[in-house]
Amino acid sequence: MRYTISGKNIEITNALREVATNKLSKLEKYFSEDTEVQVTLSVLKKNHIIEVTLPLKGTIIRAEEEAENMYAAIDLVIDVLERQLLRHKKKLINRHRHHGTFRTAFAQADYEDDEGMAIVRSKKFPIKPMDAEEACMEMELLGHSFFVFRDRDTEELAVVYKRKDGQFGLISPE
Repeated sequence: MRYTISGKNIEITNALREVATNKLSKLEKYFSEDTEVQVTLSVLKKNHIIEVTLPLKGTIIRAEEEAENMYAAIDLVIDVLERQLLRHKKKLINRHRHHGTFRTAFAQADYEDDEGMAIVRSKKFPIKPMDAEEACMEMELLGHSFFVFRDRDTEELAVVYKRKDGQFGLISPE
């Protein structure tokens, strides 16, 4: 695998680069040699954050973790990436109908799905037309992290959500 390691508000020392590369090399058993891994290490206040992105054919596998030190964050993100890969392995292979960037041994191996996806609750609610600012206020009043609404101008469904940095995001169709 090829690693691109960058930093925000942190100097990437050779020791830190080596630790990140060695820990992430644990994932090499899942991917072919030409897979590119983008790693961003950052410090925000006293939190150390690592973001790992694996762009694959047709999809992106991404994980972000934060901890009190960078070494702990690296360990956490490895665990998250492995869980994502094992859980979504069959879906990714079926979508691509070939092994693509996965190693043949990983693609053919059977792993137990320890965290099956199941819908545990279903909800219906009326969707009224509003603008994004109103939707943000409604979301805050409800105490949710996202809110689905019908855009007053376009009549399309849209979603507002609260980002990790405390700001708001908007998802709308093209």
